[in-house]
Amino acid sequence: MTSRLHGSKDFWIAGLRAEGPPFRDAVTQAAPDTPVPSCPEWTVTQLVHHLGSIYRWVRGHAARGVTSAPEPRRAPVPEGLPTGPAAVEWWHDEYTALLDMLEALDPELPAWNWAPQAKKAGFWHRRMAHETSVHRWDAQMAIAAGEPVEAKLAVDGVSEVLDTWLPAGRRQNPTSRQGVVHLVATDAAQEWFLRLRGEGVALLDTGTLLDTDEHPARAYAAGTASDLLLALYGRVGFDVLDVTGDVTLLDCLRTG
Repeated sequence: MTSRLHGSKDFWIAGLRAEGPPFRDAVTQAAPDTPVPSCPEWTVTQLVHHLGSIYRWVRGHAARGVTSAPEPRRAPVPEGLPTGPAAVEWWHDEYTALLDMLEALDPELPAWNWAPQAKKAGFWHRRMAHETSVHRWDAQMAIAAGEPVEAKLAVDGVSEVLDTWLPAGRRQNPTSRQGVVHLVATDAAQEWFLRLRGEGVALLDTGTLLDTDEHPARAYAAGTASDLLLALYGRVGFDVLDVTGDVTLLDCLRTG
């Protein structure tokens, strides 16, 4: 087993194409003011506005061909967006426009991103696929019909959390812990070893652990790739996984 998958433009576009229609189906079935259980502060309409606004923001900067930061988002969601059934149609228009832009976009084109990694447009192909997959699950939870994220897409989503979100400092919990976490996707023959050193995070390429007594803490968590992904995003508890060792280390991996 290797420690990460390397996706491609076609892989991420396929994921985005697969996740969009079930998102639309779910939000169409739900009443606009239905609460989203996995995002307690949001209604279905607010979820629709959030995702469509992200699509619009990415379209505004990902294809500029420069690595300078775009204008910051003045508000997470602009005012004056449509509500009711019109909100879903607005989202679909944004989704379609995003797909068209990403399909035409060379993943090697210079492009800003917020992570400590190569400033290339492929970051946004990947990011939009996973943004959509997790929020598709959120939307389905609003109608009590959550379906798992497809295993290969979920595996890459776990890798994105570990190689992008956490190194960028986007961790939800205290960053003072030290130790090694071993994650296993039981349905995808995939595993990850992650070393926590306070605020530092290192995703290891092999299972060879060179720790001394300096970092004795260990945690192990195994489950489906979808459950791993959703646990890292705080959508489900780590208790849905097979967990051993110092389980408090897992809380240091939450993002979103």
